[in-house]
Amino acid sequence: MAKKILIVDDDRDLVETLSQVLRSQGYQTAAAHRGSEGLKAVLSERPDLVILDVMMETDTAGFEVADQIRSTRPGSRYSDVRGVPLVILTAIGQVTHSRFSLDPGDNFLPDVESFLTKPVDIDELLAVIGRLLP
Repeated sequence: MAKKILIVDDDRDLVETLSQVLRSQGYQTAAAHRGSEGLKAVLSERPDLVILDVMMETDTAGFEVADQIRSTRPGSRYSDVRGVPLVILTAIGQVTHSRFSLDPGDNFLPDVESFLTKPVDIDELLAVIGRLLP
């Protein structure tokens, strides 16, 4: 069975382009265009991986979505999907001129498997997905 990837991004053209590329590689795709929709979709779609923008309805919506999914609070609605790999794909660094990294000492970013910047190199994205979804 094909692995399912949920793309959460308010840029509908990017979502469609990524969906086409991923489907051509044998993945199923689902989409959401707001953080709140992404949270609902992660529960209903049960994706194998989530590609998540940061700046959607708020400047930090994607970080908030990641925090909700990774929550370890007792009774969290997302406990069954807590382990789904999260790939942040964003232009926030270009907009804020801040540097983001996944270094172990960096407590600013939520617990995600990869942090990629827009415009994305498709080969790099596919390599990350291939590593996370063997």
